[in-house]
Amino acid sequence: MRAARPAEAGDDYALTPVPRAARHSWVSVAVQRFGQVSSFQQFMVGAVLGYSMTFRDAFLAITFGSVLLECVTIALGIAGVREGLSTSVLARWAGFGHKGSAAVGLLISLSLAGWFGVQNGVFAEGMHGLAGWAPAWAWAIAGGAAVTVIALYGFQAMARTAWLTVPAFLALAGYAIVDTLRDHSLRELVTAPPPGPAMSLAAGTTLVAGAFVLGAIMTPDMTRFNRSSADVVKQTLISVTLGEYVIGLTAVLLGHAARSPDVVGIITSSSGLLGTFVLATAIVKINDWNLYSSSLGLVNSAEVLLGRRLGRRGVTLVLGAVGTLLSAVGIAGHFTGFLTTLGVLAPPVAGVLIAEYFVVRECRPVFDRARAEGVLPETSAPWLPLSLVCWAAGWAAGTWVEPGIPAVNSLLAAFVLYAAAGLALARRTGADGRTRPVRPRRTEPGPVNAGPVNAGPD
Repeated sequence: MRAARPAEAGDDYALTPVPRAARHSWVSVAVQRFGQVSSFQQFMVGAVLGYSMTFRDAFLAITFGSVLLECVTIALGIAGVREGLSTSVLARWAGFGHKGSAAVGLLISLSLAGWFGVQNGVFAEGMHGLAGWAPAWAWAIAGGAAVTVIALYGFQAMARTAWLTVPAFLALAGYAIVDTLRDHSLRELVTAPPPGPAMSLAAGTTLVAGAFVLGAIMTPDMTRFNRSSADVVKQTLISVTLGEYVIGLTAVLLGHAARSPDVVGIITSSSGLLGTFVLATAIVKINDWNLYSSSLGLVNSAEVLLGRRLGRRGVTLVLGAVGTLLSAVGIAGHFTGFLTTLGVLAPPVAGVLIAEYFVVRECRPVFDRARAEGVLPETSAPWLPLSLVCWAAGWAAGTWVEPGIPAVNSLLAAFVLYAAAGLALARRTGADGRTRPVRPRRTEPGPVNAGPVNAGPD
């Protein structure tokens, strides 16, 4: 077992397991997860629900969406903390194969880099609307540069940012709801019909789940810094539940009271410059993780497809610069439709990963041997066709099956199909007395259990 090399630590272990000595307390990780869930995007989703649904139906939509998110987040989070690997690297063995993981990495990288640019543009327009002395492109450059620097320095810098931005955002939420609702009866808001066009419960649940499904899939990027599976469960239940219910239901009430889904207008009218600034910090908190996970996905894809090991910091700098430029020239927002379409491909990835790791479990002996020996797992097969078939089937179910919730249909279709076919193939292989070929070990194993279990900064 070897110690972590400085280059690996500086790269936040982008392609190697996070050693035990580099793990963090669950509170440090939970604050960042809460920062993701209690973001500007969640406030916007809640306001849309409040504008188009009764409080009861909005509560049910948030509940159904949250349960789905928590199940996916906990399952993928446990895989991440056990193996210490990011989502795209984990996919090499958990269902997709060596080259198949490159497709997962590219999906994550393109989606999150795109949303980084879109949300940076929202930040720029909001600041320009309130502080007209600087053009929107200048705010875009300032915001993009700030987030890029935070993501550049990795997990610890993002943790410190979360300790500042999350309390600030909670203070804003408290102030906004008191200011907006003080002239309204809470009972009337809870029982009132929606002020806007009605939205179905299925559509509302899809909106809740779809808004954070990419965040759920990139969970291993974050939980590989946890110390135990129990920590993953605790932080998920607390952060997702509080984020979805506290922030989501607050925004529902604001949408009812203001009779508008325009959360930016609601916030800025309540608290002016301070409100806009704190709202901007909420965007920063989710955007640093967008950029960070995007860089991890691209680093994995580059190594798999090009055979080159790129530095995570260099990739972060390039992605941040491109996203910032697109938002500065005002075209990042035009990619929203494409990014939404691309996001439909995300739920089946989670279905395959969870089915392989927890049901089929063909990858588990390989992971267990690697963890015991302190090395990276054995090189996986280049392609696993079953995962590609299940990925396509999940996408088709989410796109064309009308009953139910598209995100749930997509994930469940991929999960059930992969689990059933994978178990059948495993039984047939065992009955024939044949095993899948084991490829040679990698020549540069990564650290897994280096250092004491409870070491590491908080």
